[in-house]
Amino acid sequence: MADVFEVLSHDHREVERMLAELESGTAPAGLDGPELRGKMVEQLIIEESKHEAVEEEYFWPAVRELVPDGDRLADHAVEEEQAAKQVLDDLLGLEAGEAKFEELLSGFIADAREHIAYEEKTVWPQLRSVIGTDRAAELGKKLVEGKKTAPTRPHPHTPPKPGVLKTAGRAVAAADRLRDRATGRDQG
Repeated sequence: MADVFEVLSHDHREVERMLAELESGTAPAGLDGPELRGKMVEQLIIEESKHEAVEEEYFWPAVRELVPDGDRLADHAVEEEQAAKQVLDDLLGLEAGEAKFEELLSGFIADAREHIAYEEKTVWPQLRSVIGTDRAAELGKKLVEGKKTAPTRPHPHTPPKPGVLKTAGRAVAAADRLRDRATGRDQG
């Protein structure tokens, strides 16, 4: 089983790949246009929503518990994540190709890259120095399992607190998945 750093690194590389495709306009062969761009952003939103939900439920509490000054590190990251959720939520209400859509997406891409760098260069080294191998593996497993039932849409107004995420977050995630099925969004 992959440890916490391997799981998060895999997620980050996948998000970076999506960001690069969106930024360059690269799409699968034979597909292009605003509709495809919208679908690519939908997939990014799904992945980001699941990733941020499990970080808030499992990763940031571990940082707070184990890392000296972990509260400050986690508070900074969670604040960035809440802002990102708001942008992603705003994108859901716009059409790909609209000026506002492209403006928000461009800002999100830059902010997402900065956030990934903050986690990997500032937070991870500090967590690596204090987390044991078993705990890192356990945390990695929780992240993988948590993503299976995590929300697939951004919920910027849901407090990013582990207790809230374990209760209300599960109901929100179930509602997201029902809505995804009803709209065909779960078809990729």
